[in-house]
Amino acid sequence: MINLDITLVIQLVNFLVVLFVLNALLIRPIREIIKQRQDKMSGLLGDAEQFVGSAEAKLKNYEAALTEARKNATAEREKVKEAALVQEAGILAKANQEAQAVISASREKVTADVAKAMETLKGQVGALAGKATAKVLG
Repeated sequence: MINLDITLVIQLVNFLVVLFVLNALLIRPIREIIKQRQDKMSGLLGDAEQFVGSAEAKLKNYEAALTEARKNATAEREKVKEAALVQEAGILAKANQEAQAVISASREKVTADVAKAMETLKGQVGALAGKATAKVLG
């Protein structure tokens, strides 16, 4: 059976004193350390999220700049290609004209040479006919 005497009161006072001393020396400082640690972790987590957000924004800006640069390079390449095609067409047209001029001059020269040869032969036809007649006759 339980005796309710003065030892119970002493034990109760002893328990309360130990509780207040432990609370003051151990429990309250541990709670403060845990709270500081949680605050620090929350701050670090916020910093990490901010860093990730900043990194994602920089990555998006980089990708946008890269896309713009590729688009500009493609446009510039097409512009240069078109200019080269126009220049090629000009060079081919000039070469074709020069070739036509050379062909035309050659044809005129050949025609002139043929006409000159015909005139020379027409002038010599009478003499040749006379020689041929002389040889045939005799």
